[in-house]
Amino acid sequence: MRRTYKEEYQYWLDSPALNESEWEELNSIADDEKEIESRFFEPLSFGTAGLRGTMKLGLHHMNIHVIRHVTQSFANVINDEGVETALKGIVICYDCRQNSREFAQEAACVMAANGIKVRLFPSLHPTPELSFAIRYYGAAAGINVTASHNPKEYNGYKVYWSDGAQLPPQKAEQIAAQMEELDLFNDFSTCDYDEAVEKGQIILLDEETDEAYLKRVLGQAIDREAVAAVADRFKVVYTPFHGCGYQLIPEALRRLGIRHLYPVEEQMVIDGTFPTVASPNPENPEGFALAVELARKVGSDIIIGSDPDADRVGVLVRKGEEYIPITGNQMGVLLLDYIIKARCRTDTMPDNPGAVKSIVTTEMAKEVCRRNKVHMEDTFTGFKFMAERIAQWEREGSYQYIFAYEESYGYMMGDYVRDKDAVTASVLIAEMAAYYFGRGMTLADAMQEKYEEYGYFEEKTLNLVMPGLDGLERMAKLMEDLRKEPFTEIAGIGVEQLRDYQDGSVTVAHLGKVGTTSIKGSNVLYYDLADNTSFIVRPSGTEPKIKIYILANGSSREEVQDKIAKYQEFAEKLAQ
Repeated sequence: MRRTYKEEYQYWLDSPALNESEWEELNSIADDEKEIESRFFEPLSFGTAGLRGTMKLGLHHMNIHVIRHVTQSFANVINDEGVETALKGIVICYDCRQNSREFAQEAACVMAANGIKVRLFPSLHPTPELSFAIRYYGAAAGINVTASHNPKEYNGYKVYWSDGAQLPPQKAEQIAAQMEELDLFNDFSTCDYDEAVEKGQIILLDEETDEAYLKRVLGQAIDREAVAAVADRFKVVYTPFHGCGYQLIPEALRRLGIRHLYPVEEQMVIDGTFPTVASPNPENPEGFALAVELARKVGSDIIIGSDPDADRVGVLVRKGEEYIPITGNQMGVLLLDYIIKARCRTDTMPDNPGAVKSIVTTEMAKEVCRRNKVHMEDTFTGFKFMAERIAQWEREGSYQYIFAYEESYGYMMGDYVRDKDAVTASVLIAEMAAYYFGRGMTLADAMQEKYEEYGYFEEKTLNLVMPGLDGLERMAKLMEDLRKEPFTEIAGIGVEQLRDYQDGSVTVAHLGKVGTTSIKGSNVLYYDLADNTSFIVRPSGTEPKIKIYILANGSSREEVQDKIAKYQEFAEKLAQ
């Protein structure tokens, strides 16, 4: 039986596992009922993306005790697979955030104490390199201590399996079950870090891993001649937002042949407090202020920025005197179109090429694939689902994937990673930008060219934030209400079809349920409207908010923008 939040608070206070400063921190909130409840009302929920939360002492936050608890649970799952799996070991990585190194080393100690071989990156490294290292060393699993692009108060614990992708649901369920059974303070094993390194229980990875990864990253370049042709004139500004991309992305770009590379020096400083930006999220253009200032000074046509764990990448390009963002949907279309045409141009297109995107990503990608005779399939949001689809293609010998992406600035290519990869994406983006530069075009010009070629598409993502203790309840109730009384029209336009990806049902107006979706098991409601717009509702998996996606297309930019405005107004009322 789970303890109440007051009982849990007292259990922590009474535990000898707390040091003096930890005890003092908890004792200082003894008269703050609301704060006690917020820290101890329930554990952080463990899912396929692992754990993520703010860094505080308590059951519902990220701290060393929660790290030990989840790592012991993960170690049990690995050991249940057998001795051979334990000997394959685990790779552990971490980002620039406060406490990340401490959390990673403690996770390594718990794994080593449980007889599991550990390979640990001794300094911060990109998330995609962890995915690579799991596959490269034939490891059984991986851990990355990171909160990706979340605010500085957060940290997280991403968990990977032997294919280099984030955990499949059944493994996540096994770890969550172990966490339910094990006592947080008493049921774990650990060891001394320095002794474990000396004994070879924890192996510190060296530059060999970086070189092996970079070799494969540069192997994704398709047309280096396009870069060489403009190398004397083409300029790139880069920012890692104080994070893990600071080393490998500039190195990869230089090896590609970018001669005029200008890092934003203030943001090349590793700092988990992200002092120069309000948010280290490359989706937010305001975070690029220093990069824009530098780009204007040096006359750069493109700015590339990677998030703190270097798995996502954002881009701004020059348009007149301004620098405008290329959205994740637009960049995915540009990359997809470029990869297809560059591979055809260089005679490197595989037989039966295929591409993958998430269900909330622009439908323009399907039009690109249709016109160019490339197979395209949708998956749920998350690269673990894309990795599963690609692995299925490999088993069947059906399609050879050339690109996978989702709208939230994540792109994957190559067979050496199974997660979004800002390092490789930066190389392909720079090559593509150089190619268009050679044609006298920016990526903004190229995007306009794609609209004229494939039709006008535009997308809008809205976040209905629901914070506080009742946030999860409000999110659940909204989804429940939408299922109880499904929309028959949205903003005055009829709903032709509703796809409920939770149970896989497909409902058509006036006919009822008429079939099932090809995939199911995700809390997503997908409305197909009479004007060919998609209106999608799904709770975020990592933050307290409902995400609404509007995917519109039409014969002109004005028509599409009118649709976006109309549906945005409707969506914003849902949170009221």
